[in-house]
Amino acid sequence: MKFASEFRDPTLAKSLIAAISAQADRLGARRERPVHIMEICGGHTHAIFRYGLDKLVHEGIEFIHGPGCPVCVLPMSRVDECIAIAERPEVIFTTFGDAMRVPGTRGSLLQAKARGADIRMVYSPLDALELARRNPGREVVFFGLGFETTTPSTALSIQQAAREDLRNFSVFCNHITVPEPIRALLGDPDMMLDGFIGPGHVSMVIGTHPYDFIPRDYGKPIVVAGFEPTDLLQSVLMVLTQIAEGRAEVENQYARVVPEHGNPASLAAIADVYERRPSFEWRGLGEIDASGLRIRETYAAFDAERRFGVGYGAGRAPQPEPEGCACGAVMTGRIKPTACPQFGRGCTPEMPLGALMVSSEGACAAYWQYGGARGLAAE
Repeated sequence: MKFASEFRDPTLAKSLIAAISAQADRLGARRERPVHIMEICGGHTHAIFRYGLDKLVHEGIEFIHGPGCPVCVLPMSRVDECIAIAERPEVIFTTFGDAMRVPGTRGSLLQAKARGADIRMVYSPLDALELARRNPGREVVFFGLGFETTTPSTALSIQQAAREDLRNFSVFCNHITVPEPIRALLGDPDMMLDGFIGPGHVSMVIGTHPYDFIPRDYGKPIVVAGFEPTDLLQSVLMVLTQIAEGRAEVENQYARVVPEHGNPASLAAIADVYERRPSFEWRGLGEIDASGLRIRETYAAFDAERRFGVGYGAGRAPQPEPEGCACGAVMTGRIKPTACPQFGRGCTPEMPLGALMVSSEGACAAYWQYGGARGLAAE
């Protein structure tokens, strides 16, 4: 398969693994612990386990799984607000499929649908726009969720609704941004991170310069990476090389897709439609300043928060996790999923207790699917 097989070449992978081992051996002679490299994106977490890279790389390297899944970091209170909107009889509530099973304090959207709420899975906000055109007597709400990757498509849909004056369409905006939680993690004195593998899809939109603060302020290297096995192996080698040479820079391994300054059309749509929230609650991380987006006053007619009186109070206390759930500790890299007391017991893909087991990019789902963790959980 052209343009994929090239990045799965076993000969190239073996040479990269050998180079990583040699570099790790050199570093190991002057280190007391493994090199901790955090992959920020949940897609990278799944790729690492899908291809067994965690087992192939040198034992002196440890992957730390970051909060790189927007579904995983969605606070339970926002799920509750989704359900409150969806249960209104005039509403058709639309959402991406991976958000359907995320638990809130009142259950999930899927459970609300089973109770009678009109909740529909869509593949794009354009599907929600079409539902609004076909159902002029109903209020169609799209659950705007995701990092910078999905933010432009929601913005463009709001712009299209404004052009059509489609007043029965609105967006419940929960879009969040990647750089701010990285800063929060780096500000935690208990986090022992040596470098980062940066998100490829997010960077395709925002470019590489939003990460400049990582080497400048914290002296840590970051390499924006693709999602194939040789992409990730090369990125690990690039991080190790920076550490060995005493450098800390932003490097772009995924230059075939990620432009230095991002996508101008996407960035223009984002700037037109959204503004920063003072802060936003992240599941497992609490409130993070300026990490969330809200719809500007110009497009207030399409803001579900204003339309349905759903408020978001900055500085409010985060909802506690369910008893025994360690999603927060897993998302911040403090523990591995298998160290959670509920993993594979009270929390499984069939009956998830935490969001990390639900999402297709969640660390717990990766361990369950690829990590041989079912046997571990049963022990």
